[in-house]
Amino acid sequence: MEISNTMLLVGFVVVLLVVVRWRSNRRKLPLPPGPLALPVLGNLFMLNKSAPFKSFLEWSKIYGPVMTVYLGPQRAVVLVGYDTVKEALVDQPDDFAGRAQIAFLHRVVRGYGLVIGNGERWRQLRRFTLTTLRDFGMGRKRIENWIQEEIKHLHNSLRETKSAPFDPTFIVSRAVSNVICALVFGQRFRYEDNNLLRLLQIINKLVRFGSSPWGQVRVQYSTV
Repeated sequence: MEISNTMLLVGFVVVLLVVVRWRSNRRKLPLPPGPLALPVLGNLFMLNKSAPFKSFLEWSKIYGPVMTVYLGPQRAVVLVGYDTVKEALVDQPDDFAGRAQIAFLHRVVRGYGLVIGNGERWRQLRRFTLTTLRDFGMGRKRIENWIQEEIKHLHNSLRETKSAPFDPTFIVSRAVSNVICALVFGQRFRYEDNNLLRLLQIINKLVRFGSSPWGQVRVQYSTV
């Protein structure tokens, strides 16, 4: 009995600390209004699971086109409507150019990278990458020749389907990957190359996992 009471007390204290921290974090910044969120869960339990955008549209009628929601412990400011998005991303691109940090990916790349990077380091890497790619031929006649050559291989692969229904995702991915490989390595790979196929399969699995419900949960709770 004493152990049960102790466990209940510890559990109560932990929940209390979580709530206090949650409320204190929300007071740090002057955030736009939004629906009431629960600690840890945030607003996830309120979202339309099959079409989350419908929930955002309904909330925008109450809180306006700019609102704060919590996807688990992750805070997000949601923009609803063409005019609102245009004002942020087109009229003020520098102020809204940042990317949200994904904790487990940040640990993997250690803050580097162009896809998930952010801040001054990202700008420096981007400038360096663009300069280097131009040296390799991007924006010049040479890359046009590579693309035209790859289009021929892509066309041949499409003809081999003999007008039968097929999923073009993997074929197009191989063509795009070969253009990148030609730019970076100076050579392309056969569409049947095992290393190329294995790499594309890994990337495909990562993308599928990241867009799945479990993947989204992993992303949102990666800082917990």
